[in-house]
Amino acid sequence: MNENKADTPSWLPRGYELTVLLLLGLAYGFAYFDRMAMTFLGPYVQADLGLSNEELAWLGSGLSLTWALGAYIFGRWSDLVGKRKPFLLAALVIFSFCSVMSGLSWSFGTLLASRIVMGAAEGPFLPICLAIMVAASADSRKGLNAGVVQNVFGSIIGTALAPFVLVRIAEAYDWRMAFYLAGIPGLILALVIWRYIQEPEGTPVAKSEGEEKLGLGAILLRELREAGSLMTTRNIWLCSLVSIFGVGTVVIGSIFMPLYLDGPRDIEPTTWANIMTAIGFSPAIGAVTAGLLSERFGRKWALALFVSLMTIAPATLLWVEAPPVALAALLFVSWMGLGSFPLFMGVIPAETLGRVRAATAMGAVVAVGEIFGGFALPPITGRLADSFSLDVALYVQLGLAALGGLTALFVAETNPRVLSRRATGAAA
Repeated sequence: MNENKADTPSWLPRGYELTVLLLLGLAYGFAYFDRMAMTFLGPYVQADLGLSNEELAWLGSGLSLTWALGAYIFGRWSDLVGKRKPFLLAALVIFSFCSVMSGLSWSFGTLLASRIVMGAAEGPFLPICLAIMVAASADSRKGLNAGVVQNVFGSIIGTALAPFVLVRIAEAYDWRMAFYLAGIPGLILALVIWRYIQEPEGTPVAKSEGEEKLGLGAILLRELREAGSLMTTRNIWLCSLVSIFGVGTVVIGSIFMPLYLDGPRDIEPTTWANIMTAIGFSPAIGAVTAGLLSERFGRKWALALFVSLMTIAPATLLWVEAPPVALAALLFVSWMGLGSFPLFMGVIPAETLGRVRAATAMGAVVAVGEIFGGFALPPITGRLADSFSLDVALYVQLGLAALGGLTALFVAETNPRVLSRRATGAAA
């Protein structure tokens, strides 16, 4: 981490970038662990509480809606006050308690309520993590570090460790115990982050004269105008479209792929849990690869390539008859596509609008994706699956991934080093 000391922010102590990378990576990893717990415990919860496919989808959708609202509202609030750390700590504590409450639920309604509150707490978590990480990173490592935080730790802990641990706890005890244990790491990390992570240097968004006297209606109108102004920026609305397709692909896949492996594919629970564990490592490889490619060749082409990879998973489950090892290999390659998420949710919006509005820009992209891709689409898909078959869910997943890859081709390049090379070449 020393070869590029010249472009490291001057306010940071030596080695701090690595400390932030490690702690924020662990924090986001366990936040994603809590979110994905419902995915891997879904078959147990569905059987115990007698839920339909549509009701199971609503558990994911309710969390996605409040995740979206929390991402924008608290991300914007963080920008307005120029603070990151208090929001991060509050989110860690709240979503950890919500995991415990999920285990205490006795009906669809109580479980939905716990997931809704968890979504509101976890929503701003990623934009604020990425805003802190970008501020602490050398210019040459921003894309790579964002990918490591979101997809290396997120995938290893949230999509690889989670099915391995949670399914075995559910088999040995029950699904409630799995939820109880999932909430513990977040509380521990809140204490560690409070001790070791500094509030990054930053400037609150400038307030106009007399803004402190604005009423609630005027403030809401101002925020609507702010959100509207973001969407007039080409890269923000294109990243928001990619977010809709990408989040929709992952949320629908996360809900219905385990059900498909457990049902139509008729694979034993521990076997499909092992498959999900194996492919859970692939977003980590995807994040590092996409980050490195985006630094070398540009954000746009790395984004388009990795979003398109997500078409392979549903196509494999629909049309490829193969043993579990071969299925796992194909799904592994496909789930590398999640390496695109730090690009369209974090790096490209931040590079487009600058550091002062970074959390707002990231939060807007996350919010649009979660509302339309994570909230609206899964219940519709679940109803179609109830009416027809689980195949329909995989066709929806496939179509969304294809649309995301196509949309990514129209994003404008933001990598300053790539743009500089192009400008130098053009001048020569």
